[in-house]
Formats: sequence, structure tokens, C-alpha cells
Amino acid sequence: MESAAFLVGQFLLAMPGIGDPRFERAAIAICAHDEKGAMGVGISEEVEGLGLHDLLRQFELRTDLVPDRPVHIGGPVEPRRGFVLHSDDWSGQDTIDVSGRWSLSGTIDVLKAIAEGKGPQQFLVALGFAGWEAGQLEGELTRHGWFTTRADPSLLFDVAAEDRWERGFTTAGIDPRLLVSGGGTA
Repeated sequence: MESAAFLVGQFLLAMPGIGDPRFERAAIAICAHDEKGAMGVGISEEVEGLGLHDLLRQFELRTDLVPDRPVHIGGPVEPRRGFVLHSDDWSGQDTIDVSGRWSLSGTIDVLKAIAEGKGPQQFLVALGFAGWEAGQLEGELTRHGWFTTRADPSLLFDVAAEDRWERGFTTAGIDPRLLVSGGGTA
């Protein structure tokens, strides 16, 4: 079994037939994983009808210096809490480095910096997160359901949300069209 620290900075991809409709074709960027549990941000589904400009206006921040972008469904836990996955060229009061691959910020200062044109060059905004209690993710990884792959930041910042799940598998050398949700019998 891989050590917990190894999963930080990896992508977790839901296998077909995972059994939880919230995670069908999910791609999750793992941002923390230790003996207390794991936390990741979903990157493969967007919130319909909600964009970055809508969020900025809620905080009375300007919108004219940044293009409108989709907001992602980060996961089912605390769905009103915001997170920004971003390049490491910006850091704020709560920013954490995610294995040198990207950074994670969860306070208003990152949105203020983005609105002022002083934020990270690359970023992805999400509401909510996926969380696992101590040992839960490790247990799930021993059963059918999840596949882990090396996280390439270009998947976060250069690939459309609806293509991230498939691209995660193809980057690992797997054709997702050949994946099945169950096994055969002999």
C-alpha cells in the first residue's frame, strides 16, 4: 500500500460503477492526506449557472480585470465553502503548497488578488470538497472504485472540466472506453 503522503498531489479518478452517483466520472485533486484523513477538490464538473464573476460580485469585488470562468463542484462536503487551486506564483495567508505541483487557498484574499489582477496566473475555483476520515480512503483504494494517477498541473489548468476524467486515464496509458463496471464470472 502506498503511503498516505504519496497521494498528496495526485489525481483520484472514479472507476465506472463506483456506486455513488456523486462521483460518477469524477476527477479529484488530492490536496491533503495524512493519518487524520484526506481532502481533495473535484475538478471534473462545473456548477451550472455560476461563474467566477458571480462569486466576485457576491463579495463586492471588481470583475473587469479577469475573464469569467466556470466554478467547479469541489465535492459534497461544505458545498458553500470556496477553494482555489492555483499556480505557485501567488501565496496568501492560508495558501498551502501541494507537493510542488499546485497550491490551494481557501480565503477571500485569493479572490481579492484575482479580482485586482494580482493573483495567480493559473487558477481553478471550486465550491465544496471531498473528504475522507482516517483510513477511509486507504480502505476504498483496496476495493474497486478509485484509480490514482500522477497529477500534471496542465490537467487542472489547460484541460476542460468535462475532459479531465478521461484525460487522467489516457495520461496514465489507460483507454477509459475499455473500463467496465464489473467483472465476469467463470
